[in-house]
Amino acid sequence: MKIINNLSEAFEFFEAIRLNKVVGFVPTMGALHQGHISLVEQSLKETDLTVVSIFVNPRQFNDKSDFENYPNNQQMDMDMLEKVGCDVIFIPDNKQIYDNYAGYLMNFEGLDSKYEGEFRPGHFQGVVDVVFRLFDIVKPHKAFFGQKDFQQLAIIKKMTAQAGLEIEILSCPIVREKSGLAMSSRNERLTQTQRVNAASIYAEMKIVANSINIGDKTKQWSNHFVKNIEKVEDLKAEYCIFCNPNTLEELDEVLQNSVVVMCVAVWCGKVRLIDNIILEF
Repeated sequence: MKIINNLSEAFEFFEAIRLNKVVGFVPTMGALHQGHISLVEQSLKETDLTVVSIFVNPRQFNDKSDFENYPNNQQMDMDMLEKVGCDVIFIPDNKQIYDNYAGYLMNFEGLDSKYEGEFRPGHFQGVVDVVFRLFDIVKPHKAFFGQKDFQQLAIIKKMTAQAGLEIEILSCPIVREKSGLAMSSRNERLTQTQRVNAASIYAEMKIVANSINIGDKTKQWSNHFVKNIEKVEDLKAEYCIFCNPNTLEELDEVLQNSVVVMCVAVWCGKVRLIDNIILEF
């Protein structure tokens, strides 16, 4: 397993390797869990060489304390990646990413100001800045992202298209703990009791998924979810919306032959958790 920390080495290596190998890329902020590893495993299946980056991007944290408290387990991350068979780890620092790079100017067409964007102003611009920069350095043929960050995935696809990048953006299924809780690096900050309580998020989502029908107004099910989730200790819903999977347009009613994404954000104590389910009618 090759480890690259130096930017000039990175540019030289990735420029050369992509000429005769299909390069897969998994950008991460470290604190890896099985969800990340599933992305790496998918890349290993589909490409000749798999690259994982580890960089905690300060620009995508609108809450300074969230950035300061973000878990850092770099040696453990590297051990996990070596065990799974990752080919290259790229570990840049802030200077290497942002010196002589102001960011990427993108037309979000409103995607950055709703749902996650409403509650985390500036977050998606930070995501776009770092992903564009990493794409420029690694120059992958394919990039793998988890479905859990559904809105982020839609924005990265839009950015890639707008920038004319010849990179295939692939979505991989959410990996869950045995309780149903979506795996997240932030789960490490939950107490054992909170972890048990947080499992109610997916449990309540499944109840909605199994009950909602064609012709239903989505607001009634949003209210149902919020009402039930806030009966659970430590949990407070921030939003529950139903949207078009491609445009992210919020949907008022469930139509026949439609695909709808139920997206939620819930606070568990001081930890903010997101999740989603794709519904087909």
